[in-house]
Amino acid sequence: MAPLHYGFLLLDGFSNLVLANAIEPLRAANQLSGETHFRRSLLSLDGGPATASSGIAVGADRRLAEAGPLDLLVVVAGYGFRERAAAPTLAALARAAARSGRIGGLDTGSWLLAAAGLLDGRRATIHWQELEAFDEAFPAVEAVGERYVLDGRAVTAGGATAVLDLALALVRERCGQALAFEVMNLFIYDAERAAEAPFRGARARRLVELAPALVQAVTLMRRNLETPLPLAALARASGASPRSLTRAFLREFGVSPGRYYQSLRLEAARRLVEETSLGAAEIAVRSGFASGATLSRAFSAHFGTTIRELRRARRR
Repeated sequence: MAPLHYGFLLLDGFSNLVLANAIEPLRAANQLSGETHFRRSLLSLDGGPATASSGIAVGADRRLAEAGPLDLLVVVAGYGFRERAAAPTLAALARAAARSGRIGGLDTGSWLLAAAGLLDGRRATIHWQELEAFDEAFPAVEAVGERYVLDGRAVTAGGATAVLDLALALVRERCGQALAFEVMNLFIYDAERAAEAPFRGARARRLVELAPALVQAVTLMRRNLETPLPLAALARASGASPRSLTRAFLREFGVSPGRYYQSLRLEAARRLVEETSLGAAEIAVRSGFASGATLSRAFSAHFGTTIRELRRARRR
């Protein structure tokens, strides 16, 4: 069998960990089997290096326009993905996709695929922090909160460990279960998750290790950032009393449910500050704050900088 040629389009702001988790299992499959099952090319829009979120510049093998036919074209994006979705980029992406058998989006790369109309009518996922916005922005795409999705010619994954799960699935699809298991063991990765396992974005501990009531409360918080639920409603929906739920938050996270909820909403606000041109009043509405002034005070106290200063720093 001829090797599959995968092209990875790197956009400034991408995650090194996401890229490594995508390409290292392919390399390992070749090495462990003694056969070349996969070839890969690193691509950029102009053929020059792409700068990762860590500040590391990664060289490209060629320009996207010079990639030629690919078995899989993968968009690897991270921070700043909205501003990367300009018309010339989307047009170039659509042309390259037409020459490719399959298309993929890693981390926030799915956003650009959707913006180019390449995911219409398909199921797709994205980094869990952007799932709600993704669903709202692209009604023609069925946004799902799964770790990775294989839907026809479209493959998508959100977040670094989900990308590793996807890469293992692609190795299994091409080479079989035995080699995929060997690859997994090489990386001492014994926690492969199924595609449909939900994205939770757990913090210090995996949510699956926590009390079910706490898991349910955190899930509800993330689903209701714009209109925050009161503690009583969270407790009732989680099958716990307000007091026991508060104790669980203090025990596991060291903060009250209200403080934890506020941190989630402030993280959502920070993403909107960095990725959009929305004003403070509109961001406040979308992140569950009573007014722009209320958001600004909480934002400064939490992040140690103002909305204006953060945007100025991002522009620099």
